[in-house]
Parts: sequence; C-alpha cells; structure tokens
Amino acid sequence: MEPASSNTGFFQQQPIINNQFHDDASLQRIAKLFLPRAVLDQISPEAAKLGDDVLTAQVFDWVTDAERNQPYIRGSGRDAFGKPRSELVVTEGWRKLQDLGFEKGIIALNYDTDHGPYTRLVQFIRCHIWTGSCANTLCPAAMQDGAARLLQRHLSKTDGLSAAERHVFQNAYDHLTSRDPARAWTSGQWMTERTGGSDVSRTETVATYSPSSDSSTPLADPHEKIPLGPWSISGFKWFSSATDSQTTILLAKTDPSKGVSAFLAPMRRHNPSLVSATGARGGSELNGVTIQRLKHKFGTQSLPTAELELHGMRGWLIGEEGKGIQEISTILTITRVHTTVSTMGYLGRSLAIARAFALVREVGMTRGRRAPLAAHPLHMRTLATTTIDYHALMLLTYFTISLLGHSDPLHPPATLTAPLLRILSSLHKSLVCQHTPPLIYNCMAALGGVGYLLNDESPHLNVARLFRDACVGAIWEGTTDVLAADAVRAAKHPRDGAECVRALAWVVESGLAAVAEARWAEGVAREWAAVRARLENGPPGDLLPEARGLVFRVGEVLMAVLFMVDAAADPGAEVEEMCRRFLVARGFVAEGGGRTDLAMDQAIVYGKGKAPGQGARL
Repeated sequence: MEPASSNTGFFQQQPIINNQFHDDASLQRIAKLFLPRAVLDQISPEAAKLGDDVLTAQVFDWVTDAERNQPYIRGSGRDAFGKPRSELVVTEGWRKLQDLGFEKGIIALNYDTDHGPYTRLVQFIRCHIWTGSCANTLCPAAMQDGAARLLQRHLSKTDGLSAAERHVFQNAYDHLTSRDPARAWTSGQWMTERTGGSDVSRTETVATYSPSSDSSTPLADPHEKIPLGPWSISGFKWFSSATDSQTTILLAKTDPSKGVSAFLAPMRRHNPSLVSATGARGGSELNGVTIQRLKHKFGTQSLPTAELELHGMRGWLIGEEGKGIQEISTILTITRVHTTVSTMGYLGRSLAIARAFALVREVGMTRGRRAPLAAHPLHMRTLATTTIDYHALMLLTYFTISLLGHSDPLHPPATLTAPLLRILSSLHKSLVCQHTPPLIYNCMAALGGVGYLLNDESPHLNVARLFRDACVGAIWEGTTDVLAADAVRAAKHPRDGAECVRALAWVVESGLAAVAEARWAEGVAREWAAVRARLENGPPGDLLPEARGLVFRVGEVLMAVLFMVDAAADPGAEVEEMCRRFLVARGFVAEGGGRTDLAMDQAIVYGKGKAPGQGARL
C-alpha cells in the first residue's frame, strides 16, 4: 500500500460533455416533432456546428472571465476629482460572448433567415444549445429580440410614422438584427420601479414633449445622423438588466389620465463639449442616465443589472400615448419565451453533465464490486425521472414556440393561435420556470460534492452556476404567482376568456384523437373535463387563490397530451415508457404495466441505442 499525495494516487477521470444537438435525446425528439424533415435537414449542420463551438476551451475561458471579473461602475460613479461620471465596465469575457452570439445570429436568424412559420423554432433550438455557455448574455439578447419585433411591427405599417420616426426606428432595427459585432446592438427593457414589480400602473417616470428649439438638433450618433427624440424623460428605474445595451424600450407617463406610454431611447448621445484625456473635443456620454448602483444578486452575476436615474433622457414615443402596456406586451411575449428556453437550456446542460459524470464515476456495488454510476439502479432511476420531467417541460415550451410563427403577420394566421398564445404565454413560463430549478438541483446532487463546487478550474462541470442562474426564471418577466393569476384572468376574461378555453380544449381533444392507447387518453380526457369545468364555472375571486394549482394542472394536461402525441409520432419502447411514467406520476392513470428495469432507465437517460452496457450490472 502506498499513501496518496497531492500529486499521486487516485484522480477522477474527466467527464466528457458531448455536442448537445446530437447528445440530447429530448432536443432531438423536439426537433423531429415540430420541424418538417426538409427544414430539420437544412438546419442540422449549422446547429451541430454551434453545438461544437459552445463547448470550446475558449468559450469556457470567456465564461470564467465573465463570472470572476464582474461588472462594476468605474470610480464608484466619480472621476478622480469628484465629478459625477457614470461609466459601466464589463469584462472582456462578457464582450466576447456577446460578439459570438451576434456572429452566430442567435437573434438575427429570426429576421434575416426564412424558414417560414418554423423560423422561431429554429432560433430557439439554437438558443437552447447556447444557454449553458453564454454567461447570461442571452438576457440582453432576449430584450434585443423583443425590441426588434416591436419595431418591425411598427415599420411594417404604411402610415402612422413620420419620416424622422421611420428613419430612427429603421436604424435601430438594423442594428438590433445585425450579425456584425461592430454594428449589432442589444436593448434594455425598463419597466420595474420602486412602486411595484409587474404592476406598472404606478409608474413614476414622466415624459414631457419638448422638441429641441436649437437649430442644430442634438444627435445620438453624429456619424449616422440619428437625432435624439423630442420627448424628455425623467424618473427612476429600479431594475435594469442589459445596462450596457445601446438602446432601450421604457415606460413612462405623459398624462395622468392616459396611463403609461412606451418609448425608444438611445443609451448614449453625442456631446461636442466633452474633452478627452488628450484634449480632443467631442465624444459620447450617457443619454441623461445615471447609474446609481449595480444590483448584487444570487445568480446571473455576470449580467450588469442596475438602478438608473433618468434626468432629461431623450427618446421617441412608440405608438399612441397611453398604449404602453399593449406595446410592451409584444416584447414580453418574446422575452418570456426566451426566459423559459434559457431555463430549459440550463436543465439540458445540467443533465448532460450528470450523464457524463455517471459514465466515469465508479461507486461500490454488492459484494465489494465497483461499477460506474451509469450501472447503478437507483442513480439511473433518479436521472430517468428527471429526464422524463425535462422532456415534458420541453414539449410544453416548444409547443408554445410553435405558435409564434403562426402569429406572425408574414404567415397566414391560424384561428386559434391568438387565444392560445394569450393564455400559454403566461402559463408555460409560470409552470416551466417554477419546476425547473429542483430538477437542476437533482443534477447538481448527482455529482456529489463536486456538483456543489463552482468548478472555476473545470467550468464545463459548473452545475452550481447553472442552478443559480436558472433560479431567476421564476422571478423576472413576471413571477410565478403573477403569471398564474394572469393565465386565470385570460381564461375568465368577459370577452375573450371563453375563446381561450375553447382553444385549449381543441389542443387536448385533437391530440387525444390521435392517440392509440385508449386507457391513457381516457384518464387525461377525464381530468381535462374536470379542470375545464372549474375554469369555466368557478367565480374569478374563488379561482385566484388556487391559480397556481389550477394553471399547473392545465399545463400537466397539455404535457400529457403532447407526450402521447410525441410517442405516437415516433414510437419506441423508451418514449412509451417515459409517457407511461409521466401519466402515472401525475395521476392520470393507475400504476401497472411498463418496464422498470435498469436497461430501460439507461435508455431513457442516454437515448435509444446509447445506453452504456444496455443494463449491465457490472
């Protein structure tokens, strides 16, 4: 026997993370279920290339840099002589990851590539792959996407915009949809104030119409000759993620009787009187914005989130005065899906790490034998259960995304798309983002003590970072309670509520009609009838306290239907067993039948034909 030392003795073999586009069986099934074969064949090479690129050592070096060297305000907001100077500093890793996202067209793809009604699905499959390596740069990218969609909607109209507004909106849109890191912009989305979170009715930011009387119009950018807007905006924004963005969409009041309005404002403006360190005159400064402080958060620590004071920020009105909620809802529909996809991306990467670790980590078995965790029955059962929940949540998420393409005016509208999106926009995020963090925690615990470490020295194994960052999904863009209540309000709306419920019923009934397993269909249909009756007959005041449970049950019904549709579309022993276990776990059918052996658990975790040893108890 030889004693171990710091450099001798046992060292754990390094887990290998595989290309997620090929390795993630759930993502593969999602792509096959929702994309036509021709589109899937077309996008697969580029998606696979992205899957390789996000796992390079260079990318993980940038992630480590973004996490370790976090954003800060230079001089705590003052220069060396005490003069106020609000200047945000972000790390090189953060900037490089943003540039890579631009180059890969993570957002631009939806605007410069045409896959018909499937473009959004293709985009979000790529976002899913990128999430685990992006160090939260997808947060400002999500708002970039929402802002681009809002401006696209206004630019598509033949009237309603002045020549100056059209010029400004088009310029911003071109930047927001660019793949060139030197030109591409991200966007902020400023709604939250100290008066409340999702309730923007008490907004204390005020916008005053005050066009410049100076003969020389102040410019945001003298090179592009983009004028600053005619509105002067002042107030205080309590949460501003994407503080390093080049533009922002924000809410402000113009008249107490009109509610809140939406504005587009550049983050910076040209100041000809600025003097550089070398004496040169002219330069760029923040557009009436002072960064009061950066938020110190549990997760998303690489992302600069700030409190901002606005004083005379110049901007442009978007749409009509008092219609800001309607305008910002266009952005929220997009950013909520981004939040859900990112949450799923964190879980997908966490499962990939857990699968890889199980292949190389040996544990004691019976009679003194040792075997990889991948051959341990309990460990495989735990990962199989997590994988089943992951796939169910993926089905709900990507079904919601599939509706986005059909809501685009460039494609023929489906009759049921609008009411479905109205209720699913809130429902899918409240359910998915609430249920995902415990599943990521399962993956973290699957690595034992190593999972609890931050693993800066092996960043590809950092499940703890993924867990921290995923926790925010249930909070921003509407908390779980806010969105569950909103989904109930959608179902009980005096004008549109009945149509929302009918749209859900159509999904359930048409899905069940295609299911061969009658016993399964009967159980889900029975549960849907009960929950539908509760939605339709329950008074709104009685439904509100139970909104979480009610909305989650609707989501479980939808996931059960989608699970059965998926199993019917691409049959196989492992997906049918996954479906059966999900239905049993959610109380749709009674326990009985099925396969619960180690080989089946391995097939569920690793995918058909990829299970190590195919159930061998080493």
